[in-house]
Amino acid sequence: TAAGRLIIKTEFLPTKYRGYMLPLSQVFWLAGSLLIIGLASVIIPTIGWRWLIRVASIPGIILIMAFKFIPESARFNVSTGNTPAALATLEHIAKMNRAVMPEGKLVEPILEKRGRFADLLDAKYLRTTLQIWVIWLGISFAYYGVILASAELLERDLVCGSKSDSEVVVTQGDSEESQSPCHCHMFAPSDYRTMIISTVGEIALNPLNILGINFLGRRLSLSITMGCTALFFLLLNICTSSAGLIGFLFLLRALVAANFNTIYIYTAEVYPTTMRALGMGTSGSLCRIGAMVAPFISQVLMSASILGALCLFSSVCVICAISAFTLPIETKGRALQQIE
Repeated sequence: TAAGRLIIKTEFLPTKYRGYMLPLSQVFWLAGSLLIIGLASVIIPTIGWRWLIRVASIPGIILIMAFKFIPESARFNVSTGNTPAALATLEHIAKMNRAVMPEGKLVEPILEKRGRFADLLDAKYLRTTLQIWVIWLGISFAYYGVILASAELLERDLVCGSKSDSEVVVTQGDSEESQSPCHCHMFAPSDYRTMIISTVGEIALNPLNILGINFLGRRLSLSITMGCTALFFLLLNICTSSAGLIGFLFLLRALVAANFNTIYIYTAEVYPTTMRALGMGTSGSLCRIGAMVAPFISQVLMSASILGALCLFSSVCVICAISAFTLPIETKGRALQQIE
């Protein structure tokens, strides 16, 4: 869903506005994140987490009904030979903006071949595709890693490698008593406040991210923010106050959000229209793999070794920074490609 909406926005926006408008959509992602944290602070202590899941599913159901009002991309319609539908969409846009359609006729060769998975691995795009996949996997791994690590550090009090106060003795039948960590105590109101503060960080670097994307370019901007993400993962292991921890989490959330902004824009711009959705879709699949692996590091490995988990996150971010810096194509100021 996220990839689809970004593709549509990318194909509707002019080149000079893409680097500004696409990162600003992060505001709505932030609003959703803050809403779910606020709901969790009210619903979980009163009627339980299952009701939180039920309430959180309501916007998705509403969105399904709203899809019918979203216009199809004019670029896509033209590429498939559906010129009348493309004209109708452009005329509707012109009417909304009280503008006049420019004179002329939409002429575009009809593509007999649609994008295929093999096209992503064609010699022209092979290196770009592989590096983009590495970056998507790493960014998702870091993004969900810092979110889960935030909850883990707050819940288990694992800052600086200290033991959790919530370790209790668990007796199993007639067997000898064995110590087992029981870390399922409820979040305190202060923990929810910390989550809200760190989540607001996702938009804190938006102005700098927009400047970097538009003036430094997509590749250099992404490599810088990925490098900084690697550094701040390591800084989480420094013994600090609660305010210091919140500050590190705040900046980490800002950096991982900036990473996502940039790679979304780059992936949508680097592929031609016939391959754009396919490129975003396969990248999204790698993104899900990173999201699935992150809990094992943030919650399992971090319980055994905080430094080991943070070093792993940091190492992945360094690999992504190198991949971003060495991407073969810079898309800054580049018009969207209609065909290969």
